[in-house]
Amino acid sequence: MTRLSDLAASPFADWDGSPAAARELQTQLARQVRLEDDYPPLRHLAGVDVGFEEGGAITRAAALLLGADTLEPMAECVARIPTSMPYVPGLLSFRELPALLRALAGLPDEPDLIFVDGHGIAHPRGLGIAAHLGVVSGLPTIGVAKKILTGHHAELAEARGARVELLNRMGEQIGWVLRSKDRVRPLIISPGNRVSLERAPELVMACVRRHRLPEPTRLADRLASRRDARRDQPSLF
Repeated sequence: MTRLSDLAASPFADWDGSPAAARELQTQLARQVRLEDDYPPLRHLAGVDVGFEEGGAITRAAALLLGADTLEPMAECVARIPTSMPYVPGLLSFRELPALLRALAGLPDEPDLIFVDGHGIAHPRGLGIAAHLGVVSGLPTIGVAKKILTGHHAELAEARGARVELLNRMGEQIGWVLRSKDRVRPLIISPGNRVSLERAPELVMACVRRHRLPEPTRLADRLASRRDARRDQPSLF
């Protein structure tokens, strides 16, 4: 398995920086996604999210390590680096992954499973940021998104735990629409790598407490969106 520190230093060795080449690389990497449950006994979970500062000039990535049994934070790391790519629809991982890899590399232990604020295979080319992270790192990942990027679904019941399949235009399942709490807006759940479609929503629901979001991404979202960067250590900018 490639070390996270090595990936953080050179996340896109085979990419020339163009959107066209990024889309081609996505197609290639999507073929490497593994949709079977292949993760170790869960001791450490991670939650990751990305925000931006200074009008988008600085990418701010947050990674937290949690105990799988307690869902209590054990460690955190914030990475702040200059944003190297403008926003291009469908290419979010190329904009956010460099900072995200640095944040993960700053954690004291490697997580057994990563919850990513974003999409896994529920992406036009099957490689959202959770899938991209999972393939390049080799680690198990799940995408937990707040809205649909692509796909359609049937009507969803209002009760906690209700779920319906998210389908692409060919009718193939690419994820789930999941109601994590009664009558709240649903989450879009899709595996990133080394997690099955069937197991992904169960793993997410096991991490839901009082809030709509599962604890790993809820805490990562809160840390990534904080603007007082002077309070965060370590900072990688």
